[in-house]
Amino acid sequence: MPSDVEVARDGRVLRVTLNRPTKKNALTRAMYVTLAAALAEAEADAAIRVVLFSGGSAAFTAGNDLNDFLAAGRDLTAATEFIAALSQATKPMIAAVSGVAVGIGATMLLHCDLVYVGRTASLSFPFLNLALVPECASTALLPAAIGLPRATKLLYFGEKLSGEEAARIGMVTEAVDDEMVQEHAAAQAHLLAQRAPQALLLTRALLRRPFAGAVAEAIQRELEGFARLLDSVEAREALTAVKEKRPPDFSNL
Repeated sequence: MPSDVEVARDGRVLRVTLNRPTKKNALTRAMYVTLAAALAEAEADAAIRVVLFSGGSAAFTAGNDLNDFLAAGRDLTAATEFIAALSQATKPMIAAVSGVAVGIGATMLLHCDLVYVGRTASLSFPFLNLALVPECASTALLPAAIGLPRATKLLYFGEKLSGEEAARIGMVTEAVDDEMVQEHAAAQAHLLAQRAPQALLLTRALLRRPFAGAVAEAIQRELEGFARLLDSVEAREALTAVKEKRPPDFSNL
């Protein structure tokens, strides 16, 4: 039976592929555990030079699986451990984004060194729509990448951003034709894996060093806010609205 996350070595590249296409790769607790384990595997093995994230040609990920999330009693442990592994990774990470990248599917891209997206891909940060706060240090990294005004608009309104627009404003590395995303990202991963390994690791560390403190603090503060809001009346209304397929109504709150 196929796994919802497939992890495979491809030379010096560790391919981590989300494989739950019927749910647009919506993330479950079990998937978070596998993702964190894959990053730990890459960290422990000197033969692995680059990690390549993909969701296949249809979707990167639609974000959290709300049914799994609610069934877990809103347990954040698995997601938190993945975010920690992502933010503390030392190996270069590349993402190939086709289709939708929603919520953590978009915020995790901010930790990747190179992000290649399809021109018609759709990226969004709908946290406020769910009466929650952003996560994965996006409140620090998104403004750093695209400026505070643009980041504020995206986080406040959860608007969808095309792959082409995301590349234009500097949120991702490059937008390419939809049918070329997976192939192009894999080629770049193999090219990067051929670089001098120690020089590559040190260059990455130097590039990330100025943001390390801000990222760690943002992750902690976001998590505290996220956990607090989960039990709020606002969040209950927002999640109920999602299940009932209607706009949330905060007018009496």
